[in-house]
Amino acid sequence: MAEATIPTQAAAAAAAPEAAPAAADAAKATAATGAGNKPTTRKKDRELELPNRIHTWPYLVRLEFITAVIVMIFMTVWAISLDAPTEEFANPNRTPNPSKAPWYFLGLQEMLVYFDPWMAGVVLPTLIIIGLMVIPYIDINPRGNGYYTIKERKFAMGTFMFGFLILWIALIILGTIFRGPGWNLFWPWQFWDPHKTVALVNVNLPYLLGFRTENMQMIVGAAATLAFYPGLAVLGMILFRKKAWYKELGVVRYHIVAMLFLIMMGLPAKMFLRLAFNVKYVWVTPWFNI
Repeated sequence: MAEATIPTQAAAAAAAPEAAPAAADAAKATAATGAGNKPTTRKKDRELELPNRIHTWPYLVRLEFITAVIVMIFMTVWAISLDAPTEEFANPNRTPNPSKAPWYFLGLQEMLVYFDPWMAGVVLPTLIIIGLMVIPYIDINPRGNGYYTIKERKFAMGTFMFGFLILWIALIILGTIFRGPGWNLFWPWQFWDPHKTVALVNVNLPYLLGFRTENMQMIVGAAATLAFYPGLAVLGMILFRKKAWYKELGVVRYHIVAMLFLIMMGLPAKMFLRLAFNVKYVWVTPWFNI
């Protein structure tokens, strides 16, 4: 009997530490339920613990449906009231002035004013598509999945809205309303005079800065372009290297984001130089111009 009792006592002693947390949890649960075995947590307290979210159906779907109906009514009334007669057949002997692309391509046509065709028609649209494709691989912010939020995704929302509204939609509006005969700029209240002549003396940025020889213009243009990118990207890496988001993003993804962001910001920068100072190119070479 003594030999049988010793293993039993040893097993009970070994099981005691494992049973202690369970006993403690049971004691807490008993204290929380009270004498009458009724939970003290009221329904209101449980509701406060729920996340501040609503169901997609019917709240979101109903709002989207009402918005779609309002937009459809507005567009229908506008289409009925707007005088947009069908024009005559295309005449190869009479080229319209201005000759404009369809409205959804006017952004690209407007970019031809500031960049060479290979840049405005090939490189920039390709980078837009590539940028949209790499978003899932460079986005490290998990917030906003399954719900709408701007406060928690300020950079992503701000960058997208700037690129879409401020740049793309603004270029379409500029090409539709403000570009008249000869692709000259007109205010909406001005008459589109086909004989309007604007004396524009377009110069390259190095020439504007006082450099006259071709070699110096090439060197200065290269320095200005490389200072913009990757110069600003490297400067940002030095300034933000201790930030938590930079460490989480990593060097490779940071430079991808910086490249796409700076190229996007290069468009308004080039537009400003052209409209304010008549700068045609920043970097001029025998092979390409930027």
